[in-house]
Amino acid sequence: MKVSIITVCYNRKDTIEKAIQSVLGQNYANIEYIIIDGNSTDGTKKVIESYRDKLSYYVSEHDNGMYDAINKGLKVATGDIVGLMHSDDEFYDNTAIDKIVSRFIIDKSIDGVYGNGVYVSNNEKERIIRSRIGGNYNINKLKKGWLPLHPTVYIKRSVINKIGFYNLDFKIASDTDFLLRYLFKYQVKMSYINSYIVKMRMGGMSTNLKSVFKVLCEDYNIYKSHGLIAFQAVFLKKTIALKQYLQH
Repeated sequence: MKVSIITVCYNRKDTIEKAIQSVLGQNYANIEYIIIDGNSTDGTKKVIESYRDKLSYYVSEHDNGMYDAINKGLKVATGDIVGLMHSDDEFYDNTAIDKIVSRFIIDKSIDGVYGNGVYVSNNEKERIIRSRIGGNYNINKLKKGWLPLHPTVYIKRSVINKIGFYNLDFKIASDTDFLLRYLFKYQVKMSYINSYIVKMRMGGMSTNLKSVFKVLCEDYNIYKSHGLIAFQAVFLKKTIALKQYLQH
């Protein structure tokens, strides 16, 4: 079973190498690794090009944001299943993809899988800031703001081609729309892996604070567009996140 992994990036020279090494270091061999760079100017391209012979597909060109870049990757992906590796993140260990593929092999009826992840501090000590334990899901949980951790989600490419790519009308939270469309609107069959899949690095607090209002607005509009009680869903989604922070 071939796995397509897509990394999109723009000016991430300080973190992109760890992301690349994390993918290349997986103990599962049949991986198609795709990198879409937004024409970086900070040295990111030099790092990527040093691994070019190990990449299945690489392009560096202007795009219209992260989700446009992801869609470019989806269009060239040829794997049986597809997932993302963000340029600031890395796999939790070298068995992550093997665990994902094993679940698809065990249960051929599923459309996708998801697992757990941790947010770590952006320094050498990598202190755990927040744990995201996925847990099994149902429609009621989705209505109350629960979603699987996006970078742990791997879906059959045939299902993605049928349901569609990321909606470029949403610039910051299109992943929320993507997950709600798949899990709520079309109710694709997902399977939960109770294992850590990714480590995600936290950005600076000031950066997060600058974008938090925009994220809230987009989330509200997304939940509303899916016919859900938007204020309730967004409030409960943020409550879940706050509880996870407080646990550490």
